[in-house]
Amino acid sequence: MLGLAKDASEADIKSAYRKLAKAHHPDLNPGKESETRFRDIGAAYGILGDADKRARFDRGEIDMDGQPRQSQFYSDYAGGTSGRTYRQAPPGFGRQASGPEDLDPNGFDPRDFGDIFGSMFGGGFAQNPQGVTLDARYSIEIDFLEAAKGGQKRVTMPDGRVLDLKIPAGIAEGHQLRLKGQGNTGRDGAAGDAYVEVHVLPHPLFTRKGNDILVELPVGFHESVLGSRVPVPTVHGDVETAVPAGSSTGLVLRLKGKGLNGGDELVRLRIVMPPVIDPVLREAVETWARTHPFDPRAAAKGTS
Repeated sequence: MLGLAKDASEADIKSAYRKLAKAHHPDLNPGKESETRFRDIGAAYGILGDADKRARFDRGEIDMDGQPRQSQFYSDYAGGTSGRTYRQAPPGFGRQASGPEDLDPNGFDPRDFGDIFGSMFGGGFAQNPQGVTLDARYSIEIDFLEAAKGGQKRVTMPDGRVLDLKIPAGIAEGHQLRLKGQGNTGRDGAAGDAYVEVHVLPHPLFTRKGNDILVELPVGFHESVLGSRVPVPTVHGDVETAVPAGSSTGLVLRLKGKGLNGGDELVRLRIVMPPVIDPVLREAVETWARTHPFDPRAAAKGTS
């Protein structure tokens, strides 16, 4: 389903899942076929994305739904040394017998089998044995600003359900959201939890470092020479900040509290020249240069 080799790495599995889930997401490809394909992709990742489940699946202990292969379990125990022979029961065998033809020659009714194991393990063993996890794992992508600001996000799960996820403000890349009771449902009706791994898409302006936000701000050379107040984009909206007179490229200004979860925004200045050097500007700079000797590489020469 994911187009992977048997020896696929964890990174290969995650990459294939994200690519296919995005390509077949029902929100982008309406229709029953996409819904079914999307659900199958999610189910496959639910097994392969969990190292323990993957190993048990490879050994044939569980099926694609994460449930034990009960027909194998039944045939193993029914073929014991009692001298009795039974037909191999289908999944959910605990209550499948429908009449006398389902009894063995000694009168044993396989309908009692589930009750026997139910009393041993606290009920429902045939439907949901202890140790079998019903948790489901998914992955979603969200925009950088969605992660920064938080809020509600409506998503379509692989099984077709539409859920409203609460995205905490400042959520980090790779964080997992837990949806209690929204996982797989066992044959006894018990439901596991859904774990949604969040992947944050990059932003053209902002970069995250811990709870700080890094941004590069273009500043006109006249603004750096004279000093000025300029607008600065933040994840919370534009603010105005002062550019000190004589600022050079690389100077970092700190905007307190404008990052994530109490962090700051670090603004790195990049001085930009006008696209055209007209005669007026050229003459002014030439006059200044003749009367004010300045070597911008003096500090570098001192260290060479």
